[in-house]
Amino acid sequence: MFENLTFGALPSLNALRAFEAMARTGRATAAAEELHVTHSAVSRQVKALEASLGVRLFQGPKHRLTLTPAGQELAPALTRAFDEIAAAVRRLKSEGEDLHLAVNASVSVKWLIPRLGDFAAKHPDIQLHLEELASQATSHRGAQAVVRIVPATRLADPLASAFIPNHIGPVMTPALAERFARDPLAAPRLSSQSHPQGWAIWAAIAGVELAPAPEQPFAHQHFAMDAALAGLGVAILPWPLVAQAVAEGRLVAPLGFRRAESAFALLAAPGGESRALTVFRKWLTAQGRLTPPPPAPSASAP
Repeated sequence: MFENLTFGALPSLNALRAFEAMARTGRATAAAEELHVTHSAVSRQVKALEASLGVRLFQGPKHRLTLTPAGQELAPALTRAFDEIAAAVRRLKSEGEDLHLAVNASVSVKWLIPRLGDFAAKHPDIQLHLEELASQATSHRGAQAVVRIVPATRLADPLASAFIPNHIGPVMTPALAERFARDPLAAPRLSSQSHPQGWAIWAAIAGVELAPAPEQPFAHQHFAMDAALAGLGVAILPWPLVAQAVAEGRLVAPLGFRRAESAFALLAAPGGESRALTVFRKWLTAQGRLTPPPPAPSASAP
């Protein structure tokens, strides 16, 4: 399909990068976050690439684009090529002892970073480089691995290493829990735009039919957690992110936590393995084992 392209007629590198990122992440907004450009810039580059190639690469409505056969043919080849370039540059710059990770913002702020002092003390020879992972992305250009919460179906991937099973539940301050002691779910609801289905997922797991109520949205789960700590309402959050706050009594979980079909995991990039990544994976798994079990729902909980 692309046999008429000669080396001199290759499309612009920016256009190829924009298409590859959008094809891999599934959304123009996620591609824009990864490439540090605007959503409209990604869209313009993809349209320019389609014009240059004379084929459509995406099809369907704007909110649910899918790859055309041409896009399906081009995307994996570009991903392999860009991965090889990133790996070659990484090896040249790192000499094998730097480790480049992309981490979900909430996992980074509320779980990983507070523990990195231990890793640095135990492995001073490894220099960690952290970048923010787009909210829905499972890969990041130049990263040897990503760390995020992933669905259970993804854990069968040989490149995936789960290190904490995920449990979710509603949390609030002790004062708010006392105020809504009769019905904790009547408290103002907080939610995160990075995980907008949190309340619906918890309700399905708990077998609860939630009464319609407005939700105050925050950009990320760690913002929703901070809002809960400020007493603004009740938020559905993963146990590993709030375990310390619950242990310290700053938050309570009146309905306990329930096992979700997901886990905190490290997803290695193809070709991203190194001694440093092996060491980090082992440390991450050990840290996961230190996470205490969450409080279970009481017999009277919904």
